[in-house]
Amino acid sequence: MQNDIIGQQATQPGLPAAISVRRSTMRLLIIEDDRDAADYLVKAFREVGHVADRATDGEEGLALALDGQYDVLIVDRMLPKLDGLSVIGALRAKSVETPVLILSALGQVDDRVKGLRTGGDDYLAKPYAFSELLARIEALARRRGSRGEETLYRVADLELNRLSHQVSRAGQELQLQPREFRLLEYLMRHAGQVVTRTMLLENVWDYHFDPQTNVIDVHISRLRSKIDKGFAQPLLHTVRGAGYMIRDEAK
Repeated sequence: MQNDIIGQQATQPGLPAAISVRRSTMRLLIIEDDRDAADYLVKAFREVGHVADRATDGEEGLALALDGQYDVLIVDRMLPKLDGLSVIGALRAKSVETPVLILSALGQVDDRVKGLRTGGDDYLAKPYAFSELLARIEALARRRGSRGEETLYRVADLELNRLSHQVSRAGQELQLQPREFRLLEYLMRHAGQVVTRTMLLENVWDYHFDPQTNVIDVHISRLRSKIDKGFAQPLLHTVRGAGYMIRDEAK
């Protein structure tokens, strides 16, 4: 078997055959300023069936972590612009509970304790084996799913799977952009309830846009064309003067 130990100056070995089995798809965010290391991880995670995005500094990583829907975050401690612990602290301050695994060359006990107390869920020192990293990431994802948090939403024949990031209607898979997925997830989580523009700005856009912007209307229109077009029963409704709602009118 090829060695899969990864360090800051490591070469990029091929993925060991023993761990190249297909798993349930996770969406991961890697916040790592070492481009070679980050490129290797993106490639390695994709080879085992996961989706991996990358950020090369703390500010970009924080924006993506707040904006996207990730199952696990992989965060280096020593990052430009905003260090890894500051990124984690900012996420926790905004009640973002996405599991975080900290990767760092700082592997002393005090370093690990500080990382975990800041809000990290696991800590892995460099150099490390990809097989161990993968196992830890999968454990974090399982732990998150066991907290009583729903992972599958259904409204009529529309289904959204939070773990695999798949959406389908009547068995037909629908292709959504990340923001559309997050918008639909929020609407389905509140199925049968009116969701106001303010609620969407706070929970899907995180205050990034002026309340008078038409960005919500644009995304609602795009989402409606994907989940309702071609189907007899519309599920996404505009409640005039109030907001939007996903509901099954057959009930």
